[in-house]
Parts: sequence; C-alpha cells; structure tokens
Amino acid sequence: MLCTVKKWQHSDKGLVSTVNKKLTVVVKMARQQQDVDELFDVKNAFYVGNYQQAINEAQGVSPSTPLIALQRDAFLYRSYIAQGNYRIVLQELKTADPMLQPLKILVDYLSPDANKPAIVADVDARVAKGTELVNEIFLIVAATIYYHEENYEAALKILHDTESLELRAFTLQCLLAMNRPDLARKQLKALQDIEDDSTLTQLAQAWLNLSQGGPGVQDAHYSIMELSERLGALGAGPAAVGAAAAASRGMWEEAEQMLSEAQARAPQQPDLLLGLAVTAAHSGKPPEVFNRYIAQLLDSHPEHPFTKDYQTKTNEFKRLAAQYQPSVSS
Repeated sequence: MLCTVKKWQHSDKGLVSTVNKKLTVVVKMARQQQDVDELFDVKNAFYVGNYQQAINEAQGVSPSTPLIALQRDAFLYRSYIAQGNYRIVLQELKTADPMLQPLKILVDYLSPDANKPAIVADVDARVAKGTELVNEIFLIVAATIYYHEENYEAALKILHDTESLELRAFTLQCLLAMNRPDLARKQLKALQDIEDDSTLTQLAQAWLNLSQGGPGVQDAHYSIMELSERLGALGAGPAAVGAAAAASRGMWEEAEQMLSEAQARAPQQPDLLLGLAVTAAHSGKPPEVFNRYIAQLLDSHPEHPFTKDYQTKTNEFKRLAAQYQPSVSS
C-alpha cells in the first residue's frame, strides 16, 4: 500500500511538472503572438520604397486593435502620397481618425502650385503650440516638410528624444544632411541597440557608410544588395544608394541596372533620372542619352535642387558670355 501511495505521489509530481511545462509553453506562445508585428511586411515594403507593395500588404491586414488599424492606415496613406495619388488620401481623410489629419498638410505641401511659405508658417505655429507633438504622424509630417525646406535644425528639434525607430532613422538622415557624421554614428548606435537587424537600421548604416566613402562604400553596397535579396524590388531611395555605392566602386553597369529597374516602377523619380544621366556619361553611352535624362529631369522637376542649381549656373554662364560678345562697329 505504501508503495502504491509513493507511486501516486511520484505520478502527481510528474503530472504537475508536465502541466507546468505546458503552461510555460502556452505563456511563451502568447508572448510571441503579442510580439508579432502585424505590419511587418507593410513597414518593410514602405521603408525600401516599394509603395505599391506596401499598399497591397496594408489592404490585406486585419488589425487586431484600433492602434494597429491607425498605424496601418498611416502607412497606407503615406504610400499613396509617395506615389503622388493625393486625391485618394484627401477623400478618405474626410472620415478618417483625427490622428491621421496631419497627412493633409503633407499633401498640400507636395501638391503642384502649393503655397509653401504659408504651409511652413502653419507648421511652425502648430509646433510652437505643442499640442500635436504627441502625435507621431504629425512629427513625421512636420519633419518631412522641414527636411524639404532644408531646415534640418527645425526637424531635429521636434525629433529630439523620440523613441520610434523610424524617427530615429529620420534624425540620422538630417544629421548626414548637415554633414555631422559624428552625431549620425551615435544615432546609428542607438538604432542598433533597439533593433540591430531591422530594415531601417540596415538602411541607416548604408546611408552613413556611403556618406563616409572609403571602405564603407563596399559595406553600403552589400547592405543594399542584401535588402534586395531579402525584400525584393527596391524603390528609388535605396536603389539610388545602392547605385551610388556600385558606381563608387567603378561598377557602372550594375549601377545602371539598379537604377533602370527602379525607374521601371517610378519613371519620373528625379534621383533616378539624375543617377541614370551620370551612369550614361560614365559607361560610354552616346551624349544624347545623357541629354535626354537631364532634359526629362529639368522638365518634370523644376523645384528639384539639381534643376535650380543647373538653371542658376546656365543663367550665370549666359550673363558672362554676353559680356564677351564681339561688338560690331557701324
């Protein structure tokens, strides 16, 4: 009888142990489900500039919470904006969550014939008021507008101390635009500490490596190639970075291929047109090929920094040339 009791006691201990193990597994699975990013594919497609893929992925997401739904819609509308499909966004924002309304400011700013000084003044006033600084979407919109205005200090001011991975990556971009690679390295370290293997961290490292030149160019090239292999088609931004890295290594044909593949999805994208003009000049293409890309860029993007600089230099050349025209005496 005592032996039987001991067997039951041993059996009970084994049963308890088994139950505990199963409970541990269930808890771990629950935590893993909580940790799963429902927008993982949406974000990755958006970050590499594959906006149509981001739209397709977003429309297939069934969000588990209102917050996920809000984030999904933000990426969806930002993808449409990046494509230049403003009407869809403006139409749907009429009934959208109030937190999404700052996207209308970005649409207004990017639209043709926009009154940009007035829009920037409105953003300045909203930033000064401060009530919208808790809305990450407003921070993205305001920082994007300041970045376009080359007012990097204003962008950094509102991005300061943000926890979002995307906003930290944006901070790094601003620092590189200000030629502060020392501070950009610190920001990259922060990104790596948060999520070392994320797409944004990988992109940020490529931006920094390319800006520094030297051995870092090869690392930037490999980073972009790895992203392409992992995520598929790249948009204009990453493709331009990869092409610049390849070109810096003398790999002009590969650079041209990356740009051409991206241009097939965004024919009028200015950085791609400029990159294709450069690769045409260095790969032995006829001069008219270079001229076509430049003409296309000048015609379709009169506000692009290259266009403005080109027009300024052209006008200056004409002014100087006019001073040395031979005079004909009567």
